[in-house]
Amino acid sequence: MAQPFVLPDFYVPYPARLNPHTEEARRHTTDWARRMGMLEGSGIWEQSDLDAHDYALLCGYTHPDCDAGALSLVTDWYVWVFFFDDHFLEIFKRTQDRAGGRAYLERLPAFMPMDGTAAMPDPVNPVEAGLADLWRRTVPAMSPAWRARFAEATRNLLNESMWELSNINEGRIANPVEYIEMRRKVGGAPWSAGLVEYAAGAEVPARVAGSRPLRVLRDTFSDAVHLRNDLFSYQREVEEEGENSNGVLVLETFLGCTTQQAADAVNDLLTSRVQQFENTALTEVPALCLEEGLGPDESAAVAAYTKGLQDWQSGGHEWHLRSSRYMNEGLRESTSSAPRGSGGGPAPGLTGFGASALDIRALLGRPAEARLRTLTHRPRAVGPSLLPDLELPFPLSLSPHLDDARARSVEWAARTGLLNDIWDEARLTGFDFALCAAGLDPDATREELALSAQWLTWGTYGDDWYPIAYGRRRDLAGARAATERLKACMPVDDPAAGAAGAVTPLERGLADLWARTAGPMTASARETLRQAVAVMLESWLWELHNTAQHRVPDPVDYIEMRRLTFGSDLTMSLARLRQGDALPPGVRGSGPLRSLELAAMDVGWLVNDLFSYQKEIEYEGEIHNAVLVVETFFGCDYPTAAAMTAGLLESRLREFLHVKAHELPLLCEDLGVDDRVRSALGTYVRELEDWMAGVLNWHRHVRRYREEDLRGGAVPWRLGAPAGIGTSTARWPLPAQPPAVSV
Repeated sequence: MAQPFVLPDFYVPYPARLNPHTEEARRHTTDWARRMGMLEGSGIWEQSDLDAHDYALLCGYTHPDCDAGALSLVTDWYVWVFFFDDHFLEIFKRTQDRAGGRAYLERLPAFMPMDGTAAMPDPVNPVEAGLADLWRRTVPAMSPAWRARFAEATRNLLNESMWELSNINEGRIANPVEYIEMRRKVGGAPWSAGLVEYAAGAEVPARVAGSRPLRVLRDTFSDAVHLRNDLFSYQREVEEEGENSNGVLVLETFLGCTTQQAADAVNDLLTSRVQQFENTALTEVPALCLEEGLGPDESAAVAAYTKGLQDWQSGGHEWHLRSSRYMNEGLRESTSSAPRGSGGGPAPGLTGFGASALDIRALLGRPAEARLRTLTHRPRAVGPSLLPDLELPFPLSLSPHLDDARARSVEWAARTGLLNDIWDEARLTGFDFALCAAGLDPDATREELALSAQWLTWGTYGDDWYPIAYGRRRDLAGARAATERLKACMPVDDPAAGAAGAVTPLERGLADLWARTAGPMTASARETLRQAVAVMLESWLWELHNTAQHRVPDPVDYIEMRRLTFGSDLTMSLARLRQGDALPPGVRGSGPLRSLELAAMDVGWLVNDLFSYQKEIEYEGEIHNAVLVVETFFGCDYPTAAAMTAGLLESRLREFLHVKAHELPLLCEDLGVDDRVRSALGTYVRELEDWMAGVLNWHRHVRRYREEDLRGGAVPWRLGAPAGIGTSTARWPLPAQPPAVSV
């Protein structure tokens, strides 16, 4: 069968190496798979299948430095996970047996007890037998924290197979954002990252395992692994097995392009994710080790873990070139033995194992061009923002307390000092955050709406203040210190105590809001709200980090961080807290509900980026805008990028409607929830609809993004000098056209 597209030149910056114990692992894992019942008689694999796939070679490439015992155990894990994938495909995906698939998956967590000596059920199939054996052999060497993380990754890997099965049943192809997020779970690379810790003897310290730098290392590793696999497995998955969970197919559908163009775009995204991995490893991880006070052994473990992920990337690529499981004709000869030259043959002087990583074109061709584009953006005149004709399929409602909230938010801003430097009353009145609050939460009481409007006022002031006070001078240390002071304004035990140390307007405003909002809450609810504010503060530091490098963000990193910089999680968390215990944990923490929330968040910030493009690109020299990210990634012009951004917005809206109509009813059915819970869930969904409608309405009426406002209309863009603690370094000559501020 002819290949559906020509495989692109891959960016593989690190040479692959082969573990010397590979043959021993190959013999061991064959015996193990037979003992677990995965070969003859399983109906899934024969000996010839296992030999052809050669998972020992995969593990020998991806874990080149571990000893024989560790390599054999890791290889058994991979044999198990690939057998599970094929077993689930044959038994449940091909037959579209959703009920049977759920029952099958619900038994598997019982074979991963946190206490490695706890009793397990009797296995009834090879997947259960293999998992029970592997868990007992692995967990004694690892900490309880690692066990919990690895068990969660394994559960995600197993359970999200239901998402793929549901999409097959509906004939539905995911949008790109949805696909990336779900592929991390069902694709298994976060699970692989856990095995890197085991094989490298480099368990990540628990106190930094959830930090942004370590999360980005894991997620970029995961995305690159999955996107590479999608390119090699397209023919088998899409053409032979009828799968619709493949990145090439996703982009082919979303972009309306040819399969070859989609494959090239997937490879460009793969390259971008590997380059994001490199940037994070070199610029964020060392700072994390210093800030968290990691000792030498802990820092060495983080470094060894990072190197282990790099080894996996290169080794995984080398294995894909050789495995009979994948589409790789023409590459096994020309690339795995020696890199291709400009004519497709071996590059002169570069031969031998792992030399594919030394192909100079992979370093200086499209990858270098893409990296250069991210670092060389210049502000320019773009004209009025190009806006889509967007209508939401739910009505706008406004609170009757709008006028009262307007007056009180301006008075509050003046009282806390937010009008003393970069804002004045005329500007704040034009921003009209009360209008936004009235649409986001039309059912709020008078006091709730005033508080909501003040939170929006404070959050936007902070988002404006950070780039002015710290961004221009690249004062990352000052910004970090200011962030820690702001966090101190939110004590959980005594919310009113935060005001004692508040000095700057930003600190006074936060301390006041925290005391009034968190005071009536339970300690648990306060922790949740504090975390929502803290992640927004940390996201402002991420923006400054990019600004210091003058680096347009990687598309996936941008999407995931933009939800935080926009304050989506903060404003939505207030709605979640209002639900209290109406939504049980199984619903609150479910995948469908989180997908619904993320889709709504993305609609909100994508609206903002489309409306604010002229303000940010022409007037501010900003690099954090989705349209600019699309322009930079694809190397296209503004109108094309704006249309693609609008298309992404519409696809996220369609996903919201899909989850609401199809996945939430299935969730309720699966969990057997009563009418009270169904009603509470319906109320929460309507609150998310109000949130999106309110965001869109505010952007259409606010005096902030129109060209007449930017050019000094009713709300002239006037910049004063900042004052207060930590601003002595923020003095600069006022520019002829001072930058505006961004949501």
